[in-house]
Amino acid sequence: MEVKTSLLDNMIGVSDMVLLEPLTEDSFLENLRKRFDHNEIYTYIGSVVISMNPYRSLPIYTPDKVEEYRNRNFYELSPHIYALADEAYRSLRDQDKDQCILITGESGAGKTEASKLVMSYVAAVCGKGQEVNKVKEQLLQSNPVLEAFGNAKTVRNDNSSRFGKYMDIEFDFKGDPLGGVISNYLLEKSRVVKQPRGERNFHIFYQLLSGASDDTLKKLKLDRDFSKFNYLSLDSAAVNGLDDAANFRTVRNAMQIVGFMEDEVQSVLELVAAVLKLGNIEFKPESRCNGNDESRIKDKNDLKEMCELLGIEQSVLERAFSYRTVEAKLEKVSTTLNVAQAYYARDALAKNLYSRLFSWLVTRINESIKAQTKSRHKVMGVLDIYGFEIFEDNSFEQFIINYCNEKLQQIFIELTLREEQEEYVREGIEWTNIEYFNNAIICDLIENNQNGILAMLDEECLRPGTVTDETFLDKLNTICAKHQHFESRLSKNSKFLTDHSLPHSCFRIQHYAGKVLYQVEGFVDKNNDLLYRDLSQAMYKATHSLIKQLFPEGNPAKVNLKRPPTAGFQFRASVGTLMKNLKTKNPNYIRCIKPNEKKASHIFTESLVRHQVRYLGLMENVRVRRAGYAFRQLYEPCLERYKMLCKRTWPHWKGPAREGVEVLMGDLQIPTEEYSYGRSKIFIRNPRTLFSLEERRRECLQDLATLIQKIYRGWKCRRQFLLMKKSQIVVAAWYRRFAQQKKYKKIKSATTVVQSYTRGWQARKLLRELKYQKRCEEAATTISAYWHGTQVRREYRKFFRANAGKKIYDFTIQRIMQKYFLSLKSNMPSMSPVDNKWPNRPYLFLDGVHKELRRIFHHWRCKKYRNQFTEERKTVYEEKLEASEIFKDKKALYPSSVNQPFKGDYLEISKNPKYQKLSSAMDEKVLLADVVNKINRANGKGTARIFLLTKKSVVLADQKTGQVKTSVPLPDLDSVSVSTQSDGFFALKLKEGSASAIKGDFLLSSEHLIEIITKLHRTGAMAADREQLNIDISDEFLVQFKQDKVCVKFIQGVSKNGNNASCKRKNNRLLEVLVPSSA
Repeated sequence: MEVKTSLLDNMIGVSDMVLLEPLTEDSFLENLRKRFDHNEIYTYIGSVVISMNPYRSLPIYTPDKVEEYRNRNFYELSPHIYALADEAYRSLRDQDKDQCILITGESGAGKTEASKLVMSYVAAVCGKGQEVNKVKEQLLQSNPVLEAFGNAKTVRNDNSSRFGKYMDIEFDFKGDPLGGVISNYLLEKSRVVKQPRGERNFHIFYQLLSGASDDTLKKLKLDRDFSKFNYLSLDSAAVNGLDDAANFRTVRNAMQIVGFMEDEVQSVLELVAAVLKLGNIEFKPESRCNGNDESRIKDKNDLKEMCELLGIEQSVLERAFSYRTVEAKLEKVSTTLNVAQAYYARDALAKNLYSRLFSWLVTRINESIKAQTKSRHKVMGVLDIYGFEIFEDNSFEQFIINYCNEKLQQIFIELTLREEQEEYVREGIEWTNIEYFNNAIICDLIENNQNGILAMLDEECLRPGTVTDETFLDKLNTICAKHQHFESRLSKNSKFLTDHSLPHSCFRIQHYAGKVLYQVEGFVDKNNDLLYRDLSQAMYKATHSLIKQLFPEGNPAKVNLKRPPTAGFQFRASVGTLMKNLKTKNPNYIRCIKPNEKKASHIFTESLVRHQVRYLGLMENVRVRRAGYAFRQLYEPCLERYKMLCKRTWPHWKGPAREGVEVLMGDLQIPTEEYSYGRSKIFIRNPRTLFSLEERRRECLQDLATLIQKIYRGWKCRRQFLLMKKSQIVVAAWYRRFAQQKKYKKIKSATTVVQSYTRGWQARKLLRELKYQKRCEEAATTISAYWHGTQVRREYRKFFRANAGKKIYDFTIQRIMQKYFLSLKSNMPSMSPVDNKWPNRPYLFLDGVHKELRRIFHHWRCKKYRNQFTEERKTVYEEKLEASEIFKDKKALYPSSVNQPFKGDYLEISKNPKYQKLSSAMDEKVLLADVVNKINRANGKGTARIFLLTKKSVVLADQKTGQVKTSVPLPDLDSVSVSTQSDGFFALKLKEGSASAIKGDFLLSSEHLIEIITKLHRTGAMAADREQLNIDISDEFLVQFKQDKVCVKFIQGVSKNGNNASCKRKNNRLLEVLVPSSA
């Protein structure tokens, strides 16, 4: 985006209305429309900013924009709210002047957004630091809280402020924010109990019901359905563009940042819920015996829940809704309330409860954001207050609001004129009085202490007897009849008697912004703003932590019979304090204008804007500003801008800026009455003079631009020519170099060819000579060899014939053997011992050698293979080899055991905690541990036993308990008997006469029979002091059971145990083992 260096550069329309020519209301509106259509929503009237609500987001509030307007003069860039905020902040920081920014306009014109933009800009440009950032964040986060509780959706604005807000932001000497103080004015509390069609209650009610969690709503005894609450209008409960649930989370977060404790937040939400419950309380009439009507609550459930929320006894509040106690000196009179009075009391309590809660919120926020230091602070005030309101039905609220705007207009004119006068005096320019409309007469009509409308309203409210809105209007007609700005049909002024546009129950005031018709109905009640003392005392009795603070007048110990001040009196005092505060500060104005009633972008309703221009007094503001000098500028920027119009000041002026401007104005022959010289500025009276200067400057700039273009084009062409000339020289040099290189390469190539031919001829000649010499040498050698051969053959011919056959035979045999060994070397088989391949012998006479070499090679590779074995693996193979020697071709079970490794300890005795006791009983290393079946001779059935083999003994133990049943030393074993079948039966035969032979031999059965017998045999063979154990393999053998010998016979057949062998007793001397034929 192009950065402008002056307000007058690239203007769309006129950026400053003071320079508008001609100045009429139509041209004023047309200029606003033109700028609005080009998204230029800001326009100046001198130092006043006019802001048009665009009803959409514009990319003019970015951090880059903030930096663009930072520390720039007010008129240096195009109009923007940032320019005014920067001017105010720099005046406060650098010149130590307290500032105030007054933001006015009707509802929906964008006042609240303007105040946010001002505060966000100040927060962005002031200092940084942890404490400073905390203060800035608290100041900014106070807005969402106040908007939730003080803003509502209206027909004109979806986020309308229904209260006036003035915030004093306090700064230290460096310009860093220290804190702030917020003042609120006239919350529209009547909205709590009733909203016009198409409008909503305050945002917080909808945000709470939409965004609170289910647990929170359950604690507050609320339901999400809006239709269940009488105080919430349903026709506009949902608003496009407003996310109540998300806004509720934003408000909760903002309250936490500002400094609200969690219990304080909960207390506030409980009061909001109590207001909603209060609206659901309904009354029914009931007649008493004395003929008086009284009211009773229809359904007490909502009353009960409300009392539980606030900690109030239900009976106390129920009585307060039914009776009213009036105290006069020492007397108390209690009267019943009819239904209408009960509803009035209910609504009055709801309005007071909410408005006091809002005031408490403002006070609580002030406690958090107030400055901690007590030293003197610089102050910037931001006033965001309701604009002038003219509705179809205007009541007490509009009257008060318009009174406030009259006061603001009065102070605006006074401060604007004072600012103009001070600048004229400061610059040494003669001041002339300016004629303008002074609205002090309207302010006096409203606020005069004796005959003012507010004073008469207070007097009417305080007077004893029957007081109605009609009596108040009669009083106005009597006292204000002759006032030129007051109109009433019933007044003594005869000219309004036949004015049918003026109803009998109304009066009309001619404000500075136009005539406004006020409905007198409700003036007295709204000004009284009474809350029955019974309700105040009932609220004070609550145990809720916050209620007692909100209703201090309910304390019975501090009963005050004095009537509380009226709403009008309080507001007039607040406005008076505000006016005094504003007069102590340097004012900055933002006038907000709403372009249309549809809240739509790109729509400019001329009649609506014209009405706002009138009641904001913008035309009068322009006239006041133009009454003296329409334009003023410092000498330095003025000379810098227009110096090209004079040859003496162009391009550089070396003297003082004022002298340069004087020379410039004299050379341009501008009439002296059109301008004046101040101490630091030049003042131009008529905008036509300024526009004439701008037109001359534009023409001069065009001439300068043409000159610059001419010089630039000439420079560019010469630069192009020099570049082409330089390029031509470079190209020519490179070409000549290329041509010489090409010529050189051609000569070099030809020379090389000649050289190669010459060298070839010389080499061929030398080669012919060398070949000839070699042939001669070879011929001589051949001749010599033949000659020597002839001589030798002659000498040894007689010996050769005797030994030639044997030598030829030996040589042939030697060659055959050499060839055989070389062939064998290249066709060697693999190193695997099981590989039976071997090359075929080529000759029959080599058969013996061939077989011997095969045997030697096989033994050699077997030795290599054995050398790879570990000790454990060697032992396993030795055991397998020994099993082969014992059982091969003798036992049918052997082939199936060959591929099964001998594990030894199948029960893992040392690791299994079940056999820990048995393991500790063994003194030696266990070589084999397995479960076997011990065969009972009585029935042939087996009993499970643990079979343990060590180097010295065989142990049988109980499988379940691990208790040792039998231990047989290996020397006591005589032999082992097994069958030739595929069964697992074996008999351990003991030596006769040994200590172990008392109980007899053992007939056992095992799945690892081959391994058990092999280890028994190997253990006996390795012991030097014992005889080798005999292995008897037979299908019939005798077994000694104690004193009897039993024959064990193995036969093939079908077993009852499937594939397993079974043992059966035939008689006392015979056990028959049936072995399946498939096993």
